[in-house]
Amino acid sequence: MFMRIDHIGIACHDLEEKIELFSRTFELTVVAREVNEEQGVKEAMLHIADGEGGGSYIQLLEPLSEESPVGKFLARRGEGVHHVAFGVPDVADAMHKIKEKGVRLLDERPRHGSMGSEIAFLHPKDVGGMLTELVQAATPPQNVKKVHM
Repeated sequence: MFMRIDHIGIACHDLEEKIELFSRTFELTVVAREVNEEQGVKEAMLHIADGEGGGSYIQLLEPLSEESPVGKFLARRGEGVHHVAFGVPDVADAMHKIKEKGVRLLDERPRHGSMGSEIAFLHPKDVGGMLTELVQAATPPQNVKKVHM
């Protein structure tokens, strides 16, 4: 069902500061930036590598407000890993199969994700306490361009 780890989402207080840190330390390149009002975040996708199933990224997330899900996460836990996202060929099909196995979904249907993808989240209590995202990448990924710092 999973083709790859699509991205690791990292919650942060200052997006620009973390972009600079990850770019300088790990030589990663920002390939997309978005403001996702629905999820209440500003985000940057930093490219790690490409593989047979698609690209892998670090997703840096800065909340738009303290009341957003990422804002609440930061208040409770501080900066760090927020979620792990797995690439799937068909997010709706993966949701159906996972739900049949008794795992609760946080989304009833796929929704808009980064770079034109379709996404859905699984309930963390049903998957070992880890917020898990399913990602069906856009073909080809939208809004992806190398952004040099």
